[in-house]
Amino acid sequence: MKIIMLGAPGAGKGTQAKKIAEKYQIPHVSTGDIFRSNIKEGTQLGRKAKEYMDQGALVPDELTIGMLMDRIQQEDCKNGYVLDGFPRTIPQAESLQKAITEMGQKIDFAINVDVPDENIISRMSGRRACISCGATYHIVYNPSKVAGICDVCGSELVLRDDDKPETVKKRLAVYHDQTRPLIDYYKEAGVLVNVDGTQELNKVFSDITDILGA
Repeated sequence: MKIIMLGAPGAGKGTQAKKIAEKYQIPHVSTGDIFRSNIKEGTQLGRKAKEYMDQGALVPDELTIGMLMDRIQQEDCKNGYVLDGFPRTIPQAESLQKAITEMGQKIDFAINVDVPDENIISRMSGRRACISCGATYHIVYNPSKVAGICDVCGSELVLRDDDKPETVKKRLAVYHDQTRPLIDYYKEAGVLVNVDGTQELNKVFSDITDILGA
């Protein structure tokens, strides 16, 4: 089962992708996690990606596509995968389609987690991330046990630059311009499904599993 997660930044698609991966025993392939790993390690790719992410801009295709294709050809992806954070543009979707067709694969579902902009701005300004291990929390919906301290490793939690309201608004503008057209793209391909992302987290997941099948 090969799945693409769609939705605006902060819609909760990453959380749902992880839950799908766990339930169906397929890898969660997140470009965000790949970027953060490279940023933490100070690689050339990481430094370049950070410049774009800090501005709320999209990371250029050439930094992303080759790395992603290498990832989904690894052994653990042979039974499927959940793509989270890619594709973000029509050209990326076309490149992905061409590449996976050549591999003899096809996308089974493109799941759009639908959340209005105003909900997203409120959600993301409450997010906090660990400066050491990258674990994420929310001051209302998923707080750490001790305020400002990571449950996993005990390091400080911060409001990332790309979660600040002014940056979120920029990211949403980019999303509507460049990424939202993917909804029509995958609708035309016959694989799009929509879920209401404003619901409680487990209800969103229940709606998704109803679509994918138990």
